[in-house]
Amino acid sequence: MAAFTPIFAVIGPTASGKSALALDVAIRAGAEILSVDSMQVYRQMNVGTAKPTPAEQARTKHHLIDIVDPNERFAVSRFVDLATEVIRDAQRRGVPLVAAGGTPMYFKSLFEGIFEGPGADADLRARLATETNELLHERLTRVDPVSASRIHTNDTRRIIRALEVFELTGKAISSLQTDWSTGRTRFDVLWVGLNWDRDALNVRINARAKRMLAEGWLEEARGLRERFGALSPTAQEAAGYRFLFDHLDGRISLDDAVEQIKISTRQLARAQMKWFRRFQNVSWLAGDGNFAENAARSVELWRRPDKG
Repeated sequence: MAAFTPIFAVIGPTASGKSALALDVAIRAGAEILSVDSMQVYRQMNVGTAKPTPAEQARTKHHLIDIVDPNERFAVSRFVDLATEVIRDAQRRGVPLVAAGGTPMYFKSLFEGIFEGPGADADLRARLATETNELLHERLTRVDPVSASRIHTNDTRRIIRALEVFELTGKAISSLQTDWSTGRTRFDVLWVGLNWDRDALNVRINARAKRMLAEGWLEEARGLRERFGALSPTAQEAAGYRFLFDHLDGRISLDDAVEQIKISTRQLARAQMKWFRRFQNVSWLAGDGNFAENAARSVELWRRPDKG
């Protein structure tokens, strides 16, 4: 355990290969994996969230995967509470942890504390609530396109909060969330990131979307709709599902849904990297580099973090 005392955090945009690297490193180090992914917490959302397969999960223990149903809300504060319990338990057992995922706010909140933002303004919220979601979302797109790209039109609560923050501070909530730093670290952590050329990553994203459809993503979406009805506002944020639901409802063709999935996922990747680039002390590895060399380098950094 002494050689792998810090938590080893693997970050990077969607489709960058984080899960594969995290699994390989965890097996080499005798570690367990803490999922830092806001969508893999949902049961039965497997294909569309690129969740580790049962075979992969069997190779080492994974935490915070499949813990709530898709019609349940899941807030960052709950993630921090549960992840803290996982970390404390691993420390008591003397087991090293690899934290891997693509949700920057979860990483920031876990290691630096929750982003609070300005307090609620009841009058402002009441005024905003008189407008339709479509108009609110259009306004959010103008003042904070990053937040608008990741908040579903039906998620009234989060749209209003984002607009509230903008009106109270004059700044986009996405910018404030990216910039916030508490200056403290809740747990000792070593950061490794996977960096990709944008065009190369876009090719991977497009290919993955097609592969996911071939693996049964549409059937998965249909099953979710039949079993749970509408997903919770937080589950609806999962990249791609809403376009498949639009197709199932007859609003768009499957080809159009796939194209929208590709576009939204590429936008998500750019937003993720904007966040991750602001993280401090990250050892960035070439995502398209030799996998075995990246894994060996990661283990070397983890075994001797002071030498990174």
